[in-house]
Amino acid sequence: MNDLRIRDRTAADLPHCVAVLTEVHRLDRYPLNWPDDPELWLSPTNALHAWVAETAQGAIVGHVALHDVGSAADDPASMPAAEVSRLFVAPGARGYNVGGQLLAHARRWAAGRRLPLVLEIVDHPRSGPAITLYERTGWRHTHTATATWTGPDGDPVRLRRYTLTEDA
Repeated sequence: MNDLRIRDRTAADLPHCVAVLTEVHRLDRYPLNWPDDPELWLSPTNALHAWVAETAQGAIVGHVALHDVGSAADDPASMPAAEVSRLFVAPGARGYNVGGQLLAHARRWAAGRRLPLVLEIVDHPRSGPAITLYERTGWRHTHTATATWTGPDGDPVRLRRYTLTEDA
């Protein structure tokens, strides 16, 4: 997929992103809880920026967003941070480093604004490929915690939290 282009996501892209997300959810159960309004889920009020990966033919095959998470509540002196969020790749585009390219693009954008990055991912065997991607690209697992929300069956959800390593 050498013809891949990463560009700013537009409002017109949202139905296409939802179509890809539907495929991803059907295959991978991401997101774990299907949102009532997927377009709104892709565009929350704390969104800083979002991008899509697009083929030369104009097909959207991936998405990533950065969300404002502010400063750590327990440390008011901490720097504001951005969270990598809503990262997904169309099943047919996997194996072509689409996720890696989206992550690199988001990292460059955040670095230009001196925003530290964090992310979290559901701690589940299905998350293995995503965890491998993050750790291969310089993310460091800091801790695992229980989410404030539950899975579709009402069970608690464990989240792996990550930051970038200094030398990434």
